[in-house]
Amino acid sequence: MENIKISCPKCSWEPDGGAWWNCSCGTTWNSFDTVGVCPGCNRKWHMTQCPGPGFPGGCGKWSKHDNWYIIPFDPVAFVEKVQQQSMDKSNI
Repeated sequence: MENIKISCPKCSWEPDGGAWWNCSCGTTWNSFDTVGVCPGCNRKWHMTQCPGPGFPGGCGKWSKHDNWYIIPFDPVAFVEKVQQQSMDKSNI
């Protein structure tokens, strides 16, 4: 998907691409490069901590990993697409 924005749901801090997350296995990585899956041990992190003071910014609070992704949604374009698909099926 294009135009996906990533930001902390609690404070709106946006990751800068840095490796700010650490897994219990010792791996440090950018959690958003792998959708929360540790590249060292394949553990799926369902919660992600926003880097707090002393890091690049942020609040230090935990949130569901999926809630960091902001996916734009255009309801008009969606309805038009559904209507077009319906018309295409009826012309078969």
